[in-house]
Amino acid sequence: MTPETSAPPLSPMQKIWHIVALIPEGRVASYGKIADYAGLPGRARYVSRALKQAPDSLALPWHRVINSQGKISFAKDTQAFQLQMSLLRSEGVQVNQGRIALSEYEWRPDMATLVLSMPF
Repeated sequence: MTPETSAPPLSPMQKIWHIVALIPEGRVASYGKIADYAGLPGRARYVSRALKQAPDSLALPWHRVINSQGKISFAKDTQAFQLQMSLLRSEGVQVNQGRIALSEYEWRPDMATLVLSMPF
C-alpha cells in the first residue's frame, strides 16, 4: 500500500497569484475582489504586497488589478501609472484619467467555473 501523494496546500500569496492569472484580457478586478476570490476577505492590501513579490517568471497580468473605485492606484505622474494605462488600453479597456468603468470592464467570473479552477 502506498501513501497518497497530494500537492502541498497553496500559501495565501500563491492563491492570489492564481486568481490574478485567471483575469482575462480586457477585464479588470479590484484588490478586494481578488482577496475575496482567494478566500482572504478583507485582505486587499495583502494582494498589493503579493503582486510586488510575485516572481517575474509567473508573468502575471498585474495591470488588470485596480482599486475598488475603478481607478489605477499609482500616482498619475509615475511611469507605473503610464505603463498600466497603456497595457489596459492595448487590451481594449477604456481608461479615462486613470479611471476604468467597472460596469463595463469588471471581471465577474462564474462562481462554479472559478471554484472548479482552484487548486485549493
